[in-house]
Amino acid sequence: MTVHLEVADGVGTIRLDRPPMNALDIATQDRLKELAEEATRRDDIRAVILWGGEKVFAAGADIKEMQAMDHAAMVARSRALQDSFTAVARIPKPVVAAVTGYALGGGCELALCADIRIAGENAKLGQPEILLGLIPGAGGTQRLSRLVGPSRAKDLIFTGRQVKADEALAIGLVDRVVPAGEVYEQAHAWAAKLAQGPAIALRAAKESVDVGLETDIDSGLAVERNWFAGLFATEDRETGMRSFVEEGPGKAKFR
Repeated sequence: MTVHLEVADGVGTIRLDRPPMNALDIATQDRLKELAEEATRRDDIRAVILWGGEKVFAAGADIKEMQAMDHAAMVARSRALQDSFTAVARIPKPVVAAVTGYALGGGCELALCADIRIAGENAKLGQPEILLGLIPGAGGTQRLSRLVGPSRAKDLIFTGRQVKADEALAIGLVDRVVPAGEVYEQAHAWAAKLAQGPAIALRAAKESVDVGLETDIDSGLAVERNWFAGLFATEDRETGMRSFVEEGPGKAKFR
């Protein structure tokens, strides 16, 4: 298998494993979708790490495979391509991308599906599809512009240039830059902490933000309002408020 799911202590690691560059061929895309859906279903997974290994996150699509496809073949495939990435973006749990080395093309688009991105000092990100006479096709034109703004997204997409970690941090493409050897450790620390949090409230927070970004503010406020009121029916809300009153903030232990 070119993608694996490893689970320990509430944290699921979706690990790309297609040496040397983790090229995202069709089989890898389909497997990624399967494991994202599994991570969504499993109650023992409460936070997720996307990880490509110590050397590279993912250098993009399998160009040789794509070169052999004509228009009709890509029309038939393009929805499945997007669906595999959307399955990751819709995991209703906190997701962090641990980015080392190259995250280009589909690799960058995969990182964009996470809630936050922790990058190594050696990371290089970009959308180089224009250099092939193409545009990003796995969500890059949409998720990148929503994250860094339309002007910066257009600059990256129009030029196809690679962004080093420091610039990626400056424009908001990544959220934290750390030594390359510490990327997974820090991503795991973030995920492990949230894995101990109130699962339904975290899901509510993620859905409220994500849905709100896709709609008008009144519709977004309605989503927030419904989740906010609904959480008053949960055991975690009772636990959190009781702990706050009796012990002070930040000491609740959620089931």
